[in-house]
Amino acid sequence: MATSVLLRSLRRRDLSSASFSAYKSLTGTTQSPWATSHLCHRWATLARPFSSKPAGNDIIGIDLGTTNSCVAVMEGKNAKVIENSEGARTTPSVVAFNQKGELLVGTPAKRQAVTNPTNTIFGTKRLIGRRFDDPQTQKEMKMVPYKIVRAPNGDAWVEANGQRYSPSQIGAFILT
Repeated sequence: MATSVLLRSLRRRDLSSASFSAYKSLTGTTQSPWATSHLCHRWATLARPFSSKPAGNDIIGIDLGTTNSCVAVMEGKNAKVIENSEGARTTPSVVAFNQKGELLVGTPAKRQAVTNPTNTIFGTKRLIGRRFDDPQTQKEMKMVPYKIVRAPNGDAWVEANGQRYSPSQIGAFILT
């Protein structure tokens, strides 16, 4: 019952008034802690009314692969793979930091792997969600030229040019 009231409230009002209605129905009080905050007003300008209809017809597909990655969009009923800056439909899932500290992604990163192996990161998809102490992580450490280090939370991260990166950050570098 309370959920349907909240959903109806969201459909009819903007985010600001809906959050106040939700607060009122859950706590039973009409004094909102957000009432005097201008943060609420800022969020209200960014919000749009709730709709069960899709926001648009744009569909994107992302393949973050261990070896290569690609991105595609739907054009009508067909998927179209987006080419990277070099005109290729796939990008090597490799990230590197050169001697100047510049980020290299894809083919440029792969090209300099022989001359700069300790700062060339690849195959980090295997590390996503793994703990540093995991036997598979320890095995992986013996097979790659870059450093796999313990993160503050105990996860397996990588290190390049003295900086630590999570496997998710490396994936984000590849996709941007």
